[in-house]
Amino acid sequence: MNREETAMDDTPHATPEPGSPPVPPDVGEHDASSDDAAPYDASSDWGAPWPPPKPPRRRTYDPLAVALGNASLLGVGYLFLGRRLLALVQVAGAVALVAVLLGRAEPWCEFAVLGWWLLTTAHGWYLARRGDPRTTARGHRLVAAGLTLALLLTVGLLRLDAAGIEDDVTRARERGDCAAVLAAQDQVGFGQRVADVRAAERGDATADACRRLDTAREDLTRGLTGDMDALDSGFATLTEVLEESGHDATVGRTLDAFLGRLPVSDACRTAEVTDWLRERKPRHHVLRRTADTVRRVAPQALVSCAEDLGGDSEWEHARERYRQLIDRYPDNALSGQAREGAHRATLAIELATVRERLGDAYGGQPAYCSDPAKYSAAPAAREGATNRALIYGNDEYIDRLPKSWRADDATKAALVVCVDETEADDKGSAVRTCPYEAKNAVGGVQQVTFHKIAIPVKVYALRTGKLVADRTVEIGGASCPRWLRYEYYLTDSGPPSDMPVKETTADVRAAFEPLIRRG
Repeated sequence: MNREETAMDDTPHATPEPGSPPVPPDVGEHDASSDDAAPYDASSDWGAPWPPPKPPRRRTYDPLAVALGNASLLGVGYLFLGRRLLALVQVAGAVALVAVLLGRAEPWCEFAVLGWWLLTTAHGWYLARRGDPRTTARGHRLVAAGLTLALLLTVGLLRLDAAGIEDDVTRARERGDCAAVLAAQDQVGFGQRVADVRAAERGDATADACRRLDTAREDLTRGLTGDMDALDSGFATLTEVLEESGHDATVGRTLDAFLGRLPVSDACRTAEVTDWLRERKPRHHVLRRTADTVRRVAPQALVSCAEDLGGDSEWEHARERYRQLIDRYPDNALSGQAREGAHRATLAIELATVRERLGDAYGGQPAYCSDPAKYSAAPAAREGATNRALIYGNDEYIDRLPKSWRADDATKAALVVCVDETEADDKGSAVRTCPYEAKNAVGGVQQVTFHKIAIPVKVYALRTGKLVADRTVEIGGASCPRWLRYEYYLTDSGPPSDMPVKETTADVRAAFEPLIRRG
């Protein structure tokens, strides 16, 4: 230890009273020339308490702890700073942005959340740096780091889980397995949506497509029952889903399930469905596979439907179905059967038409006599043979024709004979003129000319429906009887000058026989 010796100052000094402030040394005795001397500060000895108080300690923060606390998005960093309002703002902002993210699921929403995270973290760091950062609150760092690490770890695991679910959905979609798609997407919860909302949205879109395909499947099933509107709706849904990329397999599987149910038990219903499928011109290659099913199913459906319709006497529709097969699939093995069926249906239609026109005679001439029709299966009329006929008209004479000439059904007749009624003015050839006494006649004698009975007749060949005879049949008979009967009114002016002959059954038959035998 260095020691310094000084001489005692003999100059008298005032001794301070007890409790009085210390007396400052003589200013004049201070050596101002000394390099080590400091200027005298009177306040250090006068006016200040003794000993002097410590200055207030400046509050310090840990920027790293604050930044980590804010990185948890829970406002922890702001709470470290005592900024409760900012902490509430950070949490409210994060909640609002997450809500927008879940509602919109667009890339900018994710960037907004990330930007909010970075902004509040940097802001916390900035506020902490404004103080003296030398003091480190290690406990705060650990808490903040733990919360932030938990947040990042949770988000990372949830994104990983969301990615795995998305992979499962994608694989199921590529297999066309909509049931597996829906089962996988059902595993997406709130956490996965927040962590990776776009992946969740993609999965939702795939699941929605599968739900629409379920609806399409129901529509197609109703279409198999004959509901063409449902069938149209089902295929419209398939087309809409195909317009969204990546759904070829799911749509194809739905379509195959529908096509696999063809044919149905009702052949005509199957024909309706195949007709609809054939007329539809799909743009997408997945839907074009319907053409193969139509070629496989339609021919048998058309033939079977035509036969069923024929059994119900719906021959027009039956012939239409047969002709569809002939026109669309001429080389099909069933085309020969269809040709035979079409011919059979045509004959049935012709016969039905003939019977309809013959059926409303009511004792007179039927509609056939003015509107004939053919029946191609009718026997051909032959020259010199007795051709059986359907005879209509003048019952007074046709009832006297032999039954062997007459057919009881259109299937057995070769001719249709339409006999008009006789009119008073219609006269056949004159046979003989004879005189008869008459009181009021000139000279007392009336000359009476006897004529054959004239009857207009039309004859049609039933096989062709063509008119083969249009003539007046003249029936001969006896003339000039000894006694002449006639009718008069009020005044007897004598017999008429023209009278028909008196025919017999043989005469009637003789007159009509040329029509029956010659056609």
